[in-house]
Amino acid sequence: MDENFDLDAAIRKVNDFPKEGIVFFDITSILSNSEAFRYCIDRMVALYREAEIDKIVAVEARGFLFASPLSERLGIPLILARKKGKLPGRVMERSFALEYGEDVIQIQEQDISSGNSVLLVDDLIATGGTLKACAELIENAGGSVKEIFCVIGLPFLNNFEPLEEYKLTTLINYESESIS
Repeated sequence: MDENFDLDAAIRKVNDFPKEGIVFFDITSILSNSEAFRYCIDRMVALYREAEIDKIVAVEARGFLFASPLSERLGIPLILARKKGKLPGRVMERSFALEYGEDVIQIQEQDISSGNSVLLVDDLIATGGTLKACAELIENAGGSVKEIFCVIGLPFLNNFEPLEEYKLTTLINYESESIS
């Protein structure tokens, strides 16, 4: 693993997307660069190889892309947190606020058991609302969130506030919304 890899250079920043004034941090540029993607997965494996984690919960949909290879490499079960209506069977759900409205995230009831130690994985943490809803689902099922991992963090959005009770790890943080 190249400790000096420049992850920032591999992340495409798209100005004025999805609306004017927003900078979109596009992780597809990591996925299309095998060296960048390998770097992210290798870093994740190094971070969690010795962690006492029973399950990995991946947040729809881009979190799946990073959590899946981590799950396979570590031999830890992968659980999917999906938007409402995407999972069969009995589900637990939690509503959370969006910038303009509300959404619902679900996990299948049988996937989290009392006492499970869980790593929660997503690609990017913006406001923290989705991750907070997922953490609450895990805890309501009797599990505990050992840590939250995201490739990209945007702390200028005050995303650490709703998640301050959790250990949060990112590979790269952007401290300002005026990234060019």
